[in-house]
Amino acid sequence: MLTLIKHAKMVITDSGGLQEETTYLGIPCLTMRENTERPSTLQPGTSVLVGNDTGKLMQQVDAILTGNFKKGMAPELWDGRAAERIIEVLANWFACRQLNYSP
Repeated sequence: MLTLIKHAKMVITDSGGLQEETTYLGIPCLTMRENTERPSTLQPGTSVLVGNDTGKLMQQVDAILTGNFKKGMAPELWDGRAAERIIEVLANWFACRQLNYSP
């Protein structure tokens, strides 16, 4: 699925998960919902809410096909390094526990 998204000109969806994946990959995403629980995909991301408005949908499709769509970017900390940050926090926490440990 990610390979399909990566090579797509655009994605039209109602899925929050696809909003995140397209934003990460820099692919325009037209989201057919009135709202989203993933606002980071809207700004600075690549998603635009079009709701059920087919006129707005077609306007946005035309914008994408003519290269006039907004240029989004992945939000801060969407760099694929979450595991490293988690390990650092846990290592510091365990180190502090060891210092305060008294048998």
